[in-house]
Amino acid sequence: MSDNYLQNFVASVFEALPAKDLNGGTLVVSGDGRYFNKEAIQIIIKMAVAYGVDRLWIGKDGLLSTPCVSAVVREREGGSVAFGAFILSASHNPGGPNEDFGIKYNCENGGPAPEKVTNEVFALSKVITSYKIAADFPTVDVTTIGTTTVDADDGSRTITIEVFDSAEHHVDLLKQIFDFHAIKKLVSRPDFTFVVDAMSGVNGPYARRVFVEELGCDESCLLNATPLEDFGGGHADPNLTYAKTLIKAMGVDAKGLPVTGQEQEPPSFGAAWDGDADRNMILGSRFFVTPSDSLAIIAANCTVIPFFKNGLRGVARSMPTSGAVDLVAKKLNVPFFEVPTGWKFFGNLMDSHVVFGKEDYTPFICGEESFGTGSNHIREKDGMWAVLAWLSILASKQVEGAPLVTVEDVVRDHWKKFGRNYYCRYDYENVDKAAAEGMFADMTKFDGVVGKEINGFKVEKADEFEYVDPVDGSVSSHQGIRFLFEGGSRVVFRLSGTGVAGATIRMYIEKYEEPTGNLDQNAAEALEKLIEVGLKLSDLEKKTGRKAPTVIT
Repeated sequence: MSDNYLQNFVASVFEALPAKDLNGGTLVVSGDGRYFNKEAIQIIIKMAVAYGVDRLWIGKDGLLSTPCVSAVVREREGGSVAFGAFILSASHNPGGPNEDFGIKYNCENGGPAPEKVTNEVFALSKVITSYKIAADFPTVDVTTIGTTTVDADDGSRTITIEVFDSAEHHVDLLKQIFDFHAIKKLVSRPDFTFVVDAMSGVNGPYARRVFVEELGCDESCLLNATPLEDFGGGHADPNLTYAKTLIKAMGVDAKGLPVTGQEQEPPSFGAAWDGDADRNMILGSRFFVTPSDSLAIIAANCTVIPFFKNGLRGVARSMPTSGAVDLVAKKLNVPFFEVPTGWKFFGNLMDSHVVFGKEDYTPFICGEESFGTGSNHIREKDGMWAVLAWLSILASKQVEGAPLVTVEDVVRDHWKKFGRNYYCRYDYENVDKAAAEGMFADMTKFDGVVGKEINGFKVEKADEFEYVDPVDGSVSSHQGIRFLFEGGSRVVFRLSGTGVAGATIRMYIEKYEEPTGNLDQNAAEALEKLIEVGLKLSDLEKKTGRKAPTVIT
């Protein structure tokens, strides 16, 4: 990390915010526990004091999951609210001295800062020449729960720093959403076993609080539940490539296919979270649930969750996510939205009525193909919420005295009602940026592509996705290249990634099968010809030198 990178970003955020928010305001600062978080927290505290902040909330040991930060910003201590938060996380990217460090700012609604704020921060970061810091402010002990007050040298103000239980607030919120008694009845069944993998990220303490302390489960259900600065040397990204401990335990291979021959039968249910606990992966015994299917199934069954007992008023997905949830929204007759990748777009829809005085879309469920799922209870995706939603659905399907209804049973029943969206994503990581940008520039020419037929797939439409926000009217352009084929198939390309080295090219492939069609194909086989189409349309191998993806999900 370059000199003063952190200070530049923090100062640019403070300079972009209204003075009325900063002066005497409350700020949340914590992270996922990765390398350099401890030092970064102390720097941000000193800078916040210099910019006029009077109150800081810090999770014990500097740990707060991203969904917990969102909950804490929105309400803590009987209605107290913060003006925003610095989240020290590089999401699902690896941590350690030679790996990724990250920071982002969330605003007063608990969600990621909107583009008007991030654009201003970026502009300021390019011209800033100095920053404020209270260099002599004492180092704060974040390892002990309690309140510390420090008086300014001139006696003009008192700075209050509160270190609080990092799991308590979020778990209390989840208990208001879900029927913990029903979930406890499920996990107490002798024929139901499960494991959850925190991947040495921040969610370990939350998982222990929920499953061991609240639901009475044995500690053996927790995998990698101690937060580590380098995530145990692993890549805390809950997918079939990196969640190796979990997929081995669940009897699934790196392609999502069942593995047999284990000495012991795999658990009935498994889940993993990423480093900051906003992403999740759901597995059944020898069965992988795609994130797109997970979103659709939660939406279709949401009324078994007390928070959604009266149904939904809105459903949304990111553009690259499969259309499985579209079919659910149509059947439920609720408004549906397709938005760019980025949780802030969901946040605007959630805030439509309360903040903007427009239509109320809450209760609201949304998600992304990149293993993110959530609702309007906070303004971030929430990995623990998704796991408890699945356990709630499973609990609701059980019949006294009957065999266990499994994850696979639930998914296959959903396909029989709505059809199956065969889907996968190819990630090409650390691609030369110039090569990647050149490939995308060539694709956007769309020369003679409409009407072209490859492998039996005829291109019906080709474009760059653009989103006009129905709430605030903002326009987001260049959000991905789409090739739409006759019959509903899609190939989508995006240039993205939060890593610090190179570019990431993502290719998304989707093929829809009717409820009466072949629902039992291997996804890789079902999509094989369409994958070839995508590679031909992009000329990816020739232009990037990549013969195979880094990750397939």
